[in-house]
Amino acid sequence: MFRAALSQYLPVWRRQFRRFLASGRAFLLLSFCSMVMFVLLGLGGILQIKLAASPAQSMKGFAASVSDTFFSSMLGLELPQMAEKGKGGSMDGERIAAFLLRFLTDVNPGDPKSLLAAEMPGAGGDEPILFRTGSGGSDSAPEDYSPPASGTSDDHGTDPGTRPDGGDDMPDTSATPEPEQNGEGPPPTPTPDKEEAPSGETKTTEGRKVVFIYHSHNRESYFPELPPSVKDPNSGKVNVTQVGKRLADQLEKRGIGALHSSKDYAGTVKDYDWNQSYKYSKQTVMQAMAGDKNLTFFFDIHRDSLRRKESTVMIGGKDYAQVFFIIGQRNPNWKQNESFANEIHEKLEASYPGLSRGIWGKTAATGNGEYNQSLAPDSVLIEIGGVDNTLEECYRTADALAKTIADLYWHNQNAEAANVGKTNAAKAG
Repeated sequence: MFRAALSQYLPVWRRQFRRFLASGRAFLLLSFCSMVMFVLLGLGGILQIKLAASPAQSMKGFAASVSDTFFSSMLGLELPQMAEKGKGGSMDGERIAAFLLRFLTDVNPGDPKSLLAAEMPGAGGDEPILFRTGSGGSDSAPEDYSPPASGTSDDHGTDPGTRPDGGDDMPDTSATPEPEQNGEGPPPTPTPDKEEAPSGETKTTEGRKVVFIYHSHNRESYFPELPPSVKDPNSGKVNVTQVGKRLADQLEKRGIGALHSSKDYAGTVKDYDWNQSYKYSKQTVMQAMAGDKNLTFFFDIHRDSLRRKESTVMIGGKDYAQVFFIIGQRNPNWKQNESFANEIHEKLEASYPGLSRGIWGKTAATGNGEYNQSLAPDSVLIEIGGVDNTLEECYRTADALAKTIADLYWHNQNAEAANVGKTNAAKAG
């Protein structure tokens, strides 16, 4: 009887056992695949942090990630004497919550994409990295644009967007450069407020040129300076090179020898390709360095594509075009360039609060990624204003930058002279 029952149910048990083993194998396989996936995600996260970390991701960079006003307000909560009188508080609940969420999780409440970027390594690789916040606002990153063309662009650019009057999307002009108008100079432009002459002892580099200013995208222009019918803010006559010349002139007035290149690559380079802009400008910088060994500081001046409300600040009752400092992280020594940019940024924060929108890092995924900054440690890309700013507003900013750069230069020169004096005195003793 028992044997009959066993022979009857044994095949059924065998089939169930085989099903169990099959299910177990599937479970183990799925578990193993899940484990491998999470391990890879973890390694990807570690690699992402190692390769492109923002100072805001560590407590060491906490002070750099908070604006002066915000930090002072935090101190004022515990130290009443630190609270600023006569000013509205900046420690409202919404700002505190947004700051804490972004600092602790790197999720920007105003950008839903940042949630995916935090969970998927590499998903945020196409976003600029904020190194230093600016009191002028760090919620909007500098805008990049690659013209629609075959292949992948390795260039950094600015998205022209559309005119304030609601014009159509602007056509790509990289393939057909605007013809240069021969025999005519630039049209008259607004005369900005005169900068006060430097006071005190007159200093000079004694004929030595130590600053070089150039423009990789020399035709970037501003809507208010162009005819109303123009939808593309690029021009061969009125453009960002005039802002660079203003910066050079103001540096010269403060005793800092400066060279300025206004070379028009679109009008002079055979078979010009907008995507090769930084290769063209690299040759310009290298030629300048070969021609003058005294050149130490290099500024590539651009115009950003942000609209007026995000590119303008009022200081002392006058409108200024705000600035971005851009650091290329493909340069292996980018931290030296970031340190140089931070000196200017912090000085601007102290003298012209609201003018700087911070220091941003970019990899090859977000543009050129190097910006010729590997040629010199004291090299930085500066974006002055957006498409809706005027030359007058940009000139004011150029004056502020010139004053800041000159003050830093003479301060460093005095410090070096003092150190040399101490060394000589010690040797003589």
